[in-house]
Amino acid sequence: MFGGTFDPPHVAHVVLAAAAIEQLALDILVVTPAGVPWQKVGSRQISPGATRLEMTQLAFAGVGGVEVSDIELRREGNSYTVDTLEALAAPDTDLFLLLGTDAAGGLDTWERYQDIAALATIAVFPRRGHESAAPPDEFAWQLLELPGLEVSSTDIRNRVSNARPIVGLVPEAVRSIVEREHLYRIDPADRSATDEQTS
Repeated sequence: MFGGTFDPPHVAHVVLAAAAIEQLALDILVVTPAGVPWQKVGSRQISPGATRLEMTQLAFAGVGGVEVSDIELRREGNSYTVDTLEALAAPDTDLFLLLGTDAAGGLDTWERYQDIAALATIAVFPRRGHESAAPPDEFAWQLLELPGLEVSSTDIRNRVSNARPIVGLVPEAVRSIVEREHLYRIDPADRSATDEQTS
């Protein structure tokens, strides 16, 4: 399982998916855009779920072995990873949960984290500035090897809001949706107010 807000999905997400499938010998990688990402609610505006799902489906369309699921978007209330893992669990199935080192280090703050530890092995990929972070002791985990691609959704949103190009940072189909839906743009009036506050 590879969950996230995917607001927007970018090329590093795609590279990670392909690497995880190869290194973990996965039969399938289920990519799950969050419905209500409880850790981010109130911190910023989240793009509509249908738009994030469409971007995610297009971003991973060329990666064999990936299935983009709307399971968390269809669920009411906050999106908790443990609920999705329970839904994916099946006899004779080994579950892996893909997480960056930044998130893995705080797993013991997640909803029903003990159940997550019982359900899945954590597959950890390195994130800049958090290279030494690791899951808490109760989690079984292994480290993935990845090329040094440092792209983040936060950086992409900031680039768009500042009218800077994102070509090459996201799949072209995703860039088209960002433009079509006018995602991540700051209203000129809001930008003026921000400039006045920081001047």
